[in-house]
Formats: sequence, structure tokens, C-alpha cells
Amino acid sequence: MGLLETAERPVIIAGHGARFEMDGIVDLAERFDCPVLTTFKGKGQIPDSHPLAGGVLGRSGTPIASHFMNEADLLAVFGASFSNHTGIAEYKPTIHVDYDAMTLGKFHSIDVPVWGEIGVTVNELHDRIGDAEAESQREELADRWEIWREEKATRRAQTPERGVNYATAFDAMTRLIPDDAIIPVDVGNNTYAFGRYFEPEHQSVLMSGYLGSIGFAFPAALGAWTATQEPESPFAGRKVISVSSDGGFGQYMSEFTTAVKYDMDVTHVLLNDDELGKISKEQRTGGWDVWQTDLVNPGFAEFADNCGGHGVFVDDSDVLDDALEEAIAYDGPALVEVLTDSDPV
Repeated sequence: MGLLETAERPVIIAGHGARFEMDGIVDLAERFDCPVLTTFKGKGQIPDSHPLAGGVLGRSGTPIASHFMNEADLLAVFGASFSNHTGIAEYKPTIHVDYDAMTLGKFHSIDVPVWGEIGVTVNELHDRIGDAEAESQREELADRWEIWREEKATRRAQTPERGVNYATAFDAMTRLIPDDAIIPVDVGNNTYAFGRYFEPEHQSVLMSGYLGSIGFAFPAALGAWTATQEPESPFAGRKVISVSSDGGFGQYMSEFTTAVKYDMDVTHVLLNDDELGKISKEQRTGGWDVWQTDLVNPGFAEFADNCGGHGVFVDDSDVLDDALEEAIAYDGPALVEVLTDSDPV
């Protein structure tokens, strides 16, 4: 309790393990007027429009989250695994709450490890904490979001090598995807860009975590759609919109016929760079020549049409909004193929 009560710039980090306890966590943040950052797996657990949201932390994250972690004098971490991808600073005073005792101090020592159910622990913190000394960080959060959104606008204005750049693609998706949609995402540069550029409201994000399970998004979309058909399900009636690159969709593209057979109302956004872009980037980063990452692809939009669904090809940002709106409104399986380059920036 002492660490929380005396911290001047605390930051809350919420992982996937805290997904069912976000109301209490956000209430705690409001008590301290401090930022709530999420891991990549926790993306969407707090809307980016919330005045205390700081976005995603780590390799798939925003400069906002990095700034507030670096400036924090205390990290209160709920339900996170401390993966390398997230990069939670090990040199900061840290409270870690998790129901899995094996995660506590797994990678480095923690100042205050707390083994317990996250919701119960958050309630106890609310009851026991006295007056806090933290300074409000709301205004600084708003300033940092303004800077980041200006930077994203600058990136959207840049001319891509071809087609539509990632910042533009995810800006359109932020504006047009329904606030309560289910969004399965894949693996690769497209997913890094999703974490960085897409601003969630109340969507549910599904991912394979840090397993590198390329091809996850579209099969997950079929499963999610099935859940939306259960009348008593909390997902009933929600739109399913999955996102992948060409390498991921190519793993299971034949299942588009399954979506057609069962008239699944699923929209897939395919960011086509004609290569395994993340692997290419890793090879360059390692100082190697790019080797065997280029792909020979069909026309994915034409493939969707041939299967009996709706397909549309986009190679110009001027037609992107219309293409997405048409596909999302389509009653059945739809695919939007967006030509892009391999660098998500």
C-alpha cells in the first residue's frame, strides 16, 4: 500500500490476464489520475478514447505508452506475463498482481509480488488505500495523444512504395469498424501496425499471442462468427472483421469456401505486400540478405468472388473507405484486398 500511496507518477499496466477486471482497474487509475497502458495481448481492454488510456506498450505499441513507462516512479502490473515483446522496465519499482503464481518474478525480481485473483485484489486496494500523493497525468496524456495523432497524420501523408500505407489503412479501419466488432488479427508486420495505429473503442481483439502462429486470423474469424450465432452468448450479433497479410491468409485461404457454404457474415481485410514482410525485416536487421521471403500470390479479391463471396481490390487510398464500408455492410463473407508495401513504419 505504501508504494501506491506515495508514488507521484504511477502507471498501471494491464495484460490479457486482467481482461475481465478492467472496470475495477480503470476505477483505480481514476483514483490516482494515472495512465493505463496495456500489453499487446491486452489491446482494446480500455478504449483509446478514454482520458487515461495510454495505448499499447512494447514493440507493437505507441510512443505514448513508452513515454509514460519511462517517466513512471511505480508500475502497477495486472495480469501480464512480462514478455520481451512488451518490454516492461525491470528497473522500475513494480507491483505485480496475478492469479498464476508461476508468473510472479519469472524473469526478474519484483518489489511486491501479489498472488491472487485480480478482481479481488483490486477491490482490496480500493478499500485499503488512503490518500494518494500522485500528480494528475490527464493533461499530459492528452498532449501526448495529440502529438502521436499528428505524427500518424504525417505518416498517412507520405507516399508509399505502392498502394496504401499502413497508417492510412488502419486509420480507415479505426473510423469504419463497428465499435463492438470482434477483430481476430494475424502475425507479422500487419499485426505490429495494427497494435501501433488502430485505436480501439469496445472491440474484442483476438490473437495467438506471441506464438507466431501465422494464419491465425481467418480461422479465428470463422470460430468467432460461430460464437456470435449463440443467442445467449455475450458475442451474439456482433460483426467479425479479421485482419492479416497475404502470407497469413494464404495459409488457410481455402476456408473461404467454408465461410461461403455456411453464409458466415465475416469481413477479412488483407494487407497484401507480396512477401513475408516481417521475416524480410528480421533478415535485414540481422545484417543478412533477404532470402526466400517473396510470395507468388493469386488475385485474392477475385478468389473471394470465385468462391461465391464478395471481393474488392484496393490500390488507392481514395477508394479505401468505400471498399471497407461496402464489405462490412455485405451480408456474407467478404474480403478487401489492400495493396501495400512491406514496411509498416
